[in-house]
Amino acid sequence: MLKLLTVALVAWLPACALHKRESASAAPPPPKAASSTTITAEDIEHAPGMSLEQLLVTRVPGLSLTRAPDGHLVIHVRGPTTLLGDQEPLFIIDDLPVDNPVGGNLSSINPRDIESIQVLRDAASTAMYGLRGANGVIIIRMKG
Repeated sequence: MLKLLTVALVAWLPACALHKRESASAAPPPPKAASSTTITAEDIEHAPGMSLEQLLVTRVPGLSLTRAPDGHLVIHVRGPTTLLGDQEPLFIIDDLPVDNPVGGNLSSINPRDIESIQVLRDAASTAMYGLRGANGVIIIRMKG
């Protein structure tokens, strides 16, 4: 019996050595957005003369942009999601949430000052922003 137990342990030992152990202190990898679009400064340089609104409409699939009768922009990232209430995405400019960027007029932001624009569309990507991110999130990082 002791010989059988020794043979079993010797056969099992190499399998244990090959098992990869994960450290409890290792940080998990950052989550990747399942449905996001990123526009880089290089993309912006290849589209001279385009405003920020034009860049968003031409580069982000599913994004619609209309102008309301009062002149302010209405942006839908995920389509109309509620019957009542705010349907516009959350804007984050340089890590600060902005409810209504520049009076609803994105054209006052110079595209050449932008390092990157990331548009998050699905629930998994916007979950960390809570209810404010329910209609999508547009993250703008400025240069400098």
